[in-house]
Amino acid sequence: MGGQSGTTVAVTGGSGFVGSHLVRRLLERGYRVHATVRRLADAAKARPLWELQEAFPGQLRLFAADLLKEGSYDEAFRGCPVVFHVASPFLMPERIRDGRRDVVDPALLGTRNVLAAIERTPEVRILVFTSTVGAIFGDYADVLVMDGQVLSERYFNTTSTVGNNPYHYAKTLAERAAWAAAAAQDRWRMASVNPGLILGPSFTPASDSGSLFLLDELFKGYFCYGAPDFSFTTADVRDVADAHIAAAENPAARGRYIVAAETMTSFHEMARIILARHPRDLRLPRTRLPHWPVRILGPSFGLTQDYIRGHLGIRFRVDNSRSVHELGLTYRPLAETLLDHYESRRAHRRRH
Repeated sequence: MGGQSGTTVAVTGGSGFVGSHLVRRLLERGYRVHATVRRLADAAKARPLWELQEAFPGQLRLFAADLLKEGSYDEAFRGCPVVFHVASPFLMPERIRDGRRDVVDPALLGTRNVLAAIERTPEVRILVFTSTVGAIFGDYADVLVMDGQVLSERYFNTTSTVGNNPYHYAKTLAERAAWAAAAAQDRWRMASVNPGLILGPSFTPASDSGSLFLLDELFKGYFCYGAPDFSFTTADVRDVADAHIAAAENPAARGRYIVAAETMTSFHEMARIILARHPRDLRLPRTRLPHWPVRILGPSFGLTQDYIRGHLGIRFRVDNSRSVHELGLTYRPLAETLLDHYESRRAHRRRH
């Protein structure tokens, strides 16, 4: 499948942060792409895809498909040996009223609908499933009991629940459902991409992607008085897109692939990298906060004591060797990712 000109592949969630990068990368490699979006008429979401249709005439077809509607992917998957299932419902934490109804059911039902469509489409040979490191661990504290306190693909998140971190819980259930379906047949093979916090330039205005709300709070100045000691596993959106394509093109690629830098990055380090290039941004913290004010003030920022206990000051190493050796990934330097992320967000803000 080495960038075969004319091979048709399907991408669910084509207008999302990862999906739009993946679609662009596939088109550049000569694939024909069937991309699904929830509403074709949603100009803000679909515009980047319309622009790609103009740039790559005849290579990109758009399909309206709803994760929660049975059968809505059948047409898009027709004639596609490869399906990239990227779409995932996401709500900002403060918009979640009912974890099961708003987050878990849609993620699980969406994945089941996609799997059912694959089942009905005999051409499909490969499923590349977009998961997250959140399907490997719930809280950072979980990683401290892993072998050598290193994050690896061998583990599944067993601590998140509907009430505590419904988003990670939903992604874990969805990924497990996909593995169960893959194991029950031998027509198609599956690989999952499990990225950390995904950063980088965005083709669309402010993303709904939940991972980014903390960073947006950093950029908006919520932490201008000092950076709390939270660290993140990070991944560049372009590296994540490349990992998906490599997982499809390498016939030996199977199982789960962590896509994240080997070392975590703290809020303070992120601010330092951006301030080196944008020294006048007064919203960014110049100092680190000690732990005690975060423990006291955290709840007024929506951080529960449980979250603080499970994350504050905790760092671990990430074993990304499978993505390097089997998918051939070369990770972009974090500074490039962060600055592109920051500048792309600023450009979108200026336009809107």
